[in-house]
Amino acid sequence: MHVSFNAMRLACASLLAPALLIGASHAQAAAPTAYVTSESTGVGVINLDSLSLARTIDIGKDGPRGLSLNNDGTRLYVANKSTGDLSEIDTSTGKLLRRAKIGKNPEFVRVRGNDAYVTYEPGESGAPPKPGQPQKDDDDANSPPAEVAIVDLKTMKIRHSVKSGHETEGVEFSPDGKLILVTNEGDDTVSVYRAATGQPVRTVNLPKGSRPRGIKASPDGKDYVVTLENANKFIVLEGSDLKPGKTVDTKAGPYGVSFDPSGKRLFVAASRDKTLQVFDASTYAHISDVPIGQRCWHFSFTPDGSKLLLACGRSNAVYVLDALSYATVKQIGDLPLPWGIVTYPPSAGSITGR
Repeated sequence: MHVSFNAMRLACASLLAPALLIGASHAQAAAPTAYVTSESTGVGVINLDSLSLARTIDIGKDGPRGLSLNNDGTRLYVANKSTGDLSEIDTSTGKLLRRAKIGKNPEFVRVRGNDAYVTYEPGESGAPPKPGQPQKDDDDANSPPAEVAIVDLKTMKIRHSVKSGHETEGVEFSPDGKLILVTNEGDDTVSVYRAATGQPVRTVNLPKGSRPRGIKASPDGKDYVVTLENANKFIVLEGSDLKPGKTVDTKAGPYGVSFDPSGKRLFVAASRDKTLQVFDASTYAHISDVPIGQRCWHFSFTPDGSKLLLACGRSNAVYVLDALSYATVKQIGDLPLPWGIVTYPPSAGSITGR
């Protein structure tokens, strides 16, 4: 039987193509990556094999802060303070694809499915009070509340905008994904909404002046841990009724919070004390204090769980710690004012979880 050379070449190509695609996907999987927002530079891309800054994605002087990846890691979404919008970035090329106008002072971003949840503050009027100073009750009462924009990532348009409390900060999902919980610094509350529609469900009142910031669901999905920045504590909201339960003392200025990938330890970034604190995830007993840099608000474990990456804003660096010994492995510099950090493949951290 006569077979042309071209036919043989096409047949070989058809056999090789799947193998090449598999090889490419394996190559991508073998190069875990961290993305860190630098408020004055852009988005740093860290190669986690070499623990080095591979490149910086320049998005101008937009003041990038909150960030979140889509499910397959092909798109990165970044909240930009200066321009009041949400950027969509192609992670393979670093190209800025689209923007969605959000509003004044967008900050925290969480992506779930085809939606991004972005906090912003139409009524922002300055910095929060320092520890020991009284709340600005009259100012808060007369200013518009913060909102959570629910952005359809197919169209990059706001689908709903949900009125929250004042100075909305952290965002967490219920284990089934049906609810979103947000912390409100200015109101000392946690607000709960239907994730699909933004319909209010309930409001949980916390101690006055405590300023709740970080929030994280427990590994078993039954409770939520909320850090109280000005009270120097974290509080456990129990069960489906979110009744305030156990309160645990921390060092000064707790913000970022996450369980480790195994679910056995709880980590809290006490930013004002330049300390990362470790607690038992079941009993919340204190285990260890780890010295870190200045203004380390957010952190993430590496995808293999072996290291911790902390975005330390006033140290202008990402601190890398051994996740078991807590020893400092490295500092990755050239990242002015790093704000938040996430990884792909995704891992446990103060911004995203799994």
